[in-house]
Amino acid sequence: MATKNTTSDVGFRSERGPILVALMLSTSLVALDATIIATAVLSIVDDLGGFTQFPWLFSIYLLAQAVSVPLYGKLADLFGRKKIMLFGIAVFLLGSILCGLAWSMPALIAFRAVQGLGAGAVQPMAITIAGDIYTLAERAKVQGYLASVWAISSVLGPALGGIFSEFLTWRWIFFVNIPLCALAAVMLWRKFDEGAVERTKPKIDYLGAGLLTVGAAMVLLGLLEGGQSWAWGSPISIAIFVVGFLLLAVFAWVESRAEEPILPLWVFTRRVLVVSSVISLLVGALILGLTSYVPTFVQGVFGTGAIVAGFSLSTLTLGWPIAASQSGRVYLRFGFRATAVVGGSIGSVGAVLTTLLDAESPIWHVAASCFVIGLGMGLIASPTLIAAQSSVDWAERGVVTSTNMFARSIGSAVGVAVFGAIVNSRVSENPEPEQLSDAIHLVFIGVLAAAVIMTAAAVLMPKRTAK
Repeated sequence: MATKNTTSDVGFRSERGPILVALMLSTSLVALDATIIATAVLSIVDDLGGFTQFPWLFSIYLLAQAVSVPLYGKLADLFGRKKIMLFGIAVFLLGSILCGLAWSMPALIAFRAVQGLGAGAVQPMAITIAGDIYTLAERAKVQGYLASVWAISSVLGPALGGIFSEFLTWRWIFFVNIPLCALAAVMLWRKFDEGAVERTKPKIDYLGAGLLTVGAAMVLLGLLEGGQSWAWGSPISIAIFVVGFLLLAVFAWVESRAEEPILPLWVFTRRVLVVSSVISLLVGALILGLTSYVPTFVQGVFGTGAIVAGFSLSTLTLGWPIAASQSGRVYLRFGFRATAVVGGSIGSVGAVLTTLLDAESPIWHVAASCFVIGLGMGLIASPTLIAAQSSVDWAERGVVTSTNMFARSIGSAVGVAVFGAIVNSRVSENPEPEQLSDAIHLVFIGVLAAAVIMTAAAVLMPKRTAK
């Protein structure tokens, strides 16, 4: 089993430097994919059709990621973190190739699910490995390195998405993952020696995984297609929601009795873990709401190109890592609660600014609003996750990290589904700028509500926690 290094050096030239580089490369896969597709939505719709279906490109990816994260946590106990990470990179690569070859919107949606299954292993395994090999104090420095991945991706992602959409083809937003996956896999294979993994024989909760997947998929189906494929009050709409929530209720009952549940219910008995997961869920909903609709607002309402739309969104993911890279110093000095409350408050101010946007607003107003929100997220998302990790021992850290990532993915999937349902109820297949502006304004109001609730939850965080 890999053990912590006793040296205090953190950086590329330290003994653990090559592992840090490998983790950064692996994280870049998810980070780049989080921003690169947003600026290509209208190009994809122009080619494949299905404007009202495009929220599924985000929801299905996030759903697949969410439901697979707990499974990967269990498999990592059996096979080790390294093998699960490499498997996730391989699946992500396969999904990327298939997405680039997609011939219709339904096919692209299906292949995005494959990508999500890969991302479900990559992101939590990278965070878990970092938690394993670095102490609490060291994680404050490591956070700056991992945050830089999101900073670089925030600039490259929207820019590449816009360039590919305008000058090449949107398919390259997926093909660009091929060299990144290959490089990340090689680096991880060569540089990360996990050591001898203690072989265990955990019982995988396949029943729980199946109930969670089908139940969540039914609820998302009802949210995204309600008011479009069928009326909200129609028998099929009611039946889908009833079955979905019933399956989720059965899932909770199964988890309470499973020998090794896919989502252990004990994580909901500890305040720091509950609050951290609630904040993570709201962060996911807030960020995906903006990621999905800010570029669409800038292109559809302002009439700009994909590159300009990408710039307006990049400030969101640029502000996030800038704040996250400094958050370690803040929470080590003032505690997790104060850091999270300040972050939530800053994010709420940025959300208020988005509600003031209209068709006459300048581009810099959009960019500034997103940047302020990003600063807030950098001070609340990372510190609350580290607080959760630091409250448990090594044996529980994988489950805690996976649960936090699960909450964010579920929040993202449900958030984009809810926002999609709101927008789709107000727009036609080819919406006019004014119609699109009014619909997306409701998304910005929803983002503000999420930011306010998130700040209130941060008040319940413990001041400090450490292991």
